[in-house]
Amino acid sequence: MEHWSIEEYKEYTDRTVKKSKYRAQKTSIDGHVFDSKKEAEYYCELKNRLRANDISGFCLQPVFILADGLKYKPDFIIFNNDNTTEVIDVKGVKTKEYIAKKKMFEDKYNLKIVEI
Repeated sequence: MEHWSIEEYKEYTDRTVKKSKYRAQKTSIDGHVFDSKKEAEYYCELKNRLRANDISGFCLQPVFILADGLKYKPDFIIFNNDNTTEVIDVKGVKTKEYIAKKKMFEDKYNLKIVEI
């Protein structure tokens, strides 16, 4: 039977931590966990725009029903000062599932998704 030191065990477990499929690094800000650093940075940008009164507000990951049992959650909705809205998805990789949901969303809600 082989015995590992604490250091050997820690090294082994550090190597076996599951990596994100697309190498995105989860990032936590203000108690919110974002799927990537890019998404977290965009959240900070929106907070700054809100403080500067450039926008009237924003919402994190609202849920839209596309069909029975099929949902779409964009990363953000921005409420502009002119009463328009922007649906934002921060993307690194556009999966087939995302592309299909994007088309369904845009057709059903007559809104365009802005990809960052």
